[in-house]
Amino acid sequence: MEKQEWLTYFQKEAEIPFAGWDFSYLTRTGRMKESPLSWNYTSIVRKQMKGSTSMLDMGTGGGEVLSLLQPFPERTFATEGYPPNVTVARNRLEPLGVTVVEADGEDPLPFPDHSLDLVINRHESYVPSELHRMIASDGLFITQQVGGQDNLELNRLLHAPISDLYAHWNLNYAVDELKQAGFTILDQKEEMGFTRYYDIGAIIYYVKAIEWQILDFTVERYAEELLALHKRIESEGYVDIPIHRFFLIAQP
Repeated sequence: MEKQEWLTYFQKEAEIPFAGWDFSYLTRTGRMKESPLSWNYTSIVRKQMKGSTSMLDMGTGGGEVLSLLQPFPERTFATEGYPPNVTVARNRLEPLGVTVVEADGEDPLPFPDHSLDLVINRHESYVPSELHRMIASDGLFITQQVGGQDNLELNRLLHAPISDLYAHWNLNYAVDELKQAGFTILDQKEEMGFTRYYDIGAIIYYVKAIEWQILDFTVERYAEELLALHKRIESEGYVDIPIHRFFLIAQP
């Protein structure tokens, strides 16, 4: 194929719609696969939901993960700060009895003091003092976070700028913050894994979805680098991109 033909092909992947926080377009065909972690967030959350009467899911996206955790506690809420996702989440979750609140993880949240038995958070920001205010004294905060070293190899391979804005964000930093806010840490883990991509189209789709990774990303701007990475994948069969995850459970 000529360069222009490749560009046209790449652009088609970039234009495929993305809604909520659903990567099934890539995962259901196996074009993108994440290495397993030593913990399973949803299994741990399910266990802690038993006996809870109130729960908040922070940063629910389109409600994809939360919808799989039924049956819910009597009072279950979800927050989402990205406006296009709020509609997706409400359409999915409100018929299931979940109240969806439009709010970012760093916003003051409209929940009374000590009113929540369980707050869960997968890849969403949070304010430790606000968590401590909302969660009951015997309640729990469970979070899986994306660390500051996540996906940086994508930037390097595409010769894209690397921000140091989240370089500090790791398990030790998060633990210290929560302790200072009055939490006791009950469990904690941190790992570097990888995401395996089997074609360049999967990378383009992913980078377009996580727009904060490469702020100036367009197919045209990164055409040469994309083509070089495409040729590498064609030769080697895949490329592995390191990911950074950590997990913790805390109690006020």
